[in-house]
Amino acid sequence: MKILVVEDSDRLGRFLQQGLSECSYTVNWVRSCAAANDALVDTNYDAIVLDLGLPDGDGLDLLKSWRAGGFKEPVLILSARDGVQDRVKGLDLGADDYLPKPFSLEELLARVRSLVRRQSTTKQVVLEHAGIKLDLLSHTVQNNGQPVDLTSREYALLEVFMQNQGRILPRTLISEKIWASHFDVDTNLLDVYMSRLRSKLETSGKTIFKTVRGVGYQMV
Repeated sequence: MKILVVEDSDRLGRFLQQGLSECSYTVNWVRSCAAANDALVDTNYDAIVLDLGLPDGDGLDLLKSWRAGGFKEPVLILSARDGVQDRVKGLDLGADDYLPKPFSLEELLARVRSLVRRQSTTKQVVLEHAGIKLDLLSHTVQNNGQPVDLTSREYALLEVFMQNQGRILPRTLISEKIWASHFDVDTNLLDVYMSRLRSKLETSGKTIFKTVRGVGYQMV
């Protein structure tokens, strides 16, 4: 299980990293909004522990942008702002839980376990977007009710986009999830598979995939 900790305090950050690691979580600790966004582009996380007072912005604004962009992973706010209105605002903006500082490590670990458990039981079996239905159990795809014949590699590529609808995905991130090495990025094999997906899914003139020049692709 991967946990992203967003906390600018060195002392508290090290404390959280050690405590979560001792419970067999893989922890990535970052100290700013920019670093948190970079971390989410690089990999997927099972939960995020988010401080609000960050050096380059407010954690609430960061959370708001994540939810607006379609990011659905559970977020636990960890903040010294312990007023009722602070908690209500955080939850209204999309936080799954709110734990005021100071806190006990045991309670934080229990809340993280609850978030991860809840997330694992609510993962979708069928992903849908713009008329496309991808069934994770049967490994089948439909487009506007019609079955679509995809190779295993094309299916894996589509699944990456369906799991990250609306997010701009760098070429390197996509390729790491589909192929074992970065070599395929250099050979433009990703572009070949993207062209195949477009030909099979972008029917009737609709646009599903947007090329972000110099970065990667986005499912729109």
